[in-house]
Amino acid sequence: MALPKLNTPTYELEIPSTDEKIKYRPFLVKEEKILMMALETKDNTQIVNAVKDIVTECTFNKINISTMPMFDTEYIFLQIRSKSVGEVSKIKILCPDGDGKTYADVEINLDEVKVQVGDDHTNKIELTDDMGVIMTYPNIDSFSDSGIKDINASNMLDVIGSCILQIYEEKGEKIYEAKDQTKKELTEFIESMNTKQFQDIQKFFDTMPKLKHEIKVKNPKTKKESKITLTGLNDFFA
Repeated sequence: MALPKLNTPTYELEIPSTDEKIKYRPFLVKEEKILMMALETKDNTQIVNAVKDIVTECTFNKINISTMPMFDTEYIFLQIRSKSVGEVSKIKILCPDGDGKTYADVEINLDEVKVQVGDDHTNKIELTDDMGVIMTYPNIDSFSDSGIKDINASNMLDVIGSCILQIYEEKGEKIYEAKDQTKKELTEFIESMNTKQFQDIQKFFDTMPKLKHEIKVKNPKTKKESKITLTGLNDFFA
């Protein structure tokens, strides 16, 4: 006699960047196993691929993860995880007031975590009086080599290069499409910037939409309470 089949519930969410409503389901045991196995390898490519596969399967193949901004992917994955294993995530946080070794146990309600955007955020960055760049947001493939984490020294030039959409001159009269340039040409363009210009590019990433949530952490030794802001998917499963 065939065993009965379990019904999997479906839910609905809004994609932060577009407000488009999509349906999703919790991940199944077989999918959670794939994610756990990828995490155990500590191989960034396998972890990224596991997240991509889970998000794609759990949204019924209705979205293209490779073209979606990273903050959308992180938000969707967080919602899937919330409905799969519970709304509360228990993590350990390094106490900011301590000896650099003391951790505190913290519970986070994942339903309260939202995508937030920084003040004065813009994707149009003026480098000179008549030259600038139009930026687009990094997607999950931008982090396939370095892992799902913030931009750092090791991946900075590659991520910035992948996020330049256009370079314009003469206040927009002349436009160069980044997709028509080689990786070497884009890298050389970025490396030719002065410090102020490069800081303006960095501000785009610092203020772009991202998962963000403020929590209170109490040091178990000093009993002092501190506020910490969690950003990005990694922080919520630390």
